[in-house]
Amino acid sequence: MEEWLRVTYRVTAAAVDIEQRAGAIALEQSVEMALEAVTNPWVREHVVGRVESITDCGDGSFLVVINLSTVTVGDNPAQLLSMLFGNVSLQGDVELVDAELPPSILALFAGPNHGLAGLRRIAGGRQGPLTCSALKPQGAPVAELAELCRRLAGAGIDVIKDDHGLADQSPAPFSQRVKACQHAVASSGTGAAYAPSVVGTPRQVADQLAVAEGEGVQVVLVAPMVYGLPAFAQLAGDHPDLAFLGHPAFAGTGRIAPALLLGRLFRLYGADAVIFPNFGGRFAFSPVQCTALAEAARGSWGAIGPALPVPAGGMSVERVGEMLDFYGPDVMLLISGDLLNSPDIDKRARQFVTAVEATRS
Repeated sequence: MEEWLRVTYRVTAAAVDIEQRAGAIALEQSVEMALEAVTNPWVREHVVGRVESITDCGDGSFLVVINLSTVTVGDNPAQLLSMLFGNVSLQGDVELVDAELPPSILALFAGPNHGLAGLRRIAGGRQGPLTCSALKPQGAPVAELAELCRRLAGAGIDVIKDDHGLADQSPAPFSQRVKACQHAVASSGTGAAYAPSVVGTPRQVADQLAVAEGEGVQVVLVAPMVYGLPAFAQLAGDHPDLAFLGHPAFAGTGRIAPALLLGRLFRLYGADAVIFPNFGGRFAFSPVQCTALAEAARGSWGAIGPALPVPAGGMSVERVGEMLDFYGPDVMLLISGDLLNSPDIDKRARQFVTAVEATRS
C-alpha cells in the first residue's frame, strides 16, 4: 500500500494567496519544478506533493498539511530531513510544525538505545523523577571539575553531565577529564552516572567514545544539531550500550517547532533523554510548548521507545514541586546554576535531591 509523509507547516500569508502558496510548497518539497513541466504520469500521481488541508489560524497564518511520498525518502535518514524541511526552510514565511511518519519510515530508525526505562536502570533502578546537574565552567581544570563531580555525586544526584561547552580543551583535556570525573562518580558509592560531552568531527567523537567506554562511562552528552542528526543516528546505533543525552544547542537556528525537533526527531534519531528549556527560566519556551515537547519525547510512537524529558535552563530548587506537578514522575530535572551559585554547594545539592525524593513512591 502506498504511504505518504503527512507534514504540517505554518505559513504566514494573506488569505487570498494561501492556496497558491500551499501548492507552491507542495511542489518545492517534492519535484521542485512547475507542475506543467512534469510530464511523466507516474511522477505526477505518486511523487508530486499534495495539499491535504489549509486551516486559518486567525492570526495571519495558516496550518498547511501536505502529503509527500515516501518514495522520495528511500531508506535515508538525511533525505527525510530534506523532504520535511529542505528548500522551504529558506523561505521565511514557513515553519515546520509537525510530521506524521508512516510505518515504513519509522522502521528505518531504532530510536533510543535505552530510553526512559534504561536511564532508570542506570540510575540504580530508581522509580519516579530523576535528578541531573552539570559541571561548569569552561576553563576549569580537571581537578576542580572532578571535585565538583564528587560533591554532586555524594549529594545523591543521579546524572552529572559535562556542560555542553566542555570539549577537548587545554584546561581540561577530554581523556584526563573523563578519567578523573568517572573515577570521582564511581568511587562515591551512590550509583550516580557521569555523562561526558562528546563533540567534534566523526573521527574525533569516535576517539572520545573509545576513551569514555574504556573508563566505564554509560551515558554521554551530544548536541545532535551540532553533530548532525543523521550522523547522530549512526553514532547511537554503533554504540548500543551507551545512553545518549540530547542537548538542544544549535536547535534554535531554524523554524522547526520544538516539540517536533527536540521531542520527536531527537528521539527518533537516537536520543535516550532530551534536554530542553523549561518555561519560566532564562529561555522563552511556554508551558504549552513544554507540555507538547515532553509528551512528544515520552508518548507512544509505534516501535520507537520513549525518551526521558529533561527540562532545564535557570531552574531553582524551590521550583521542584511545581515542575514535578507539571511534568509528572517520568522526568529528569536538570538544575546546575542554582547549585553552583550557592555558598554551600553540597547542602544545596542535597536540598535538590531531598525535594525530588519526597515525591518518589
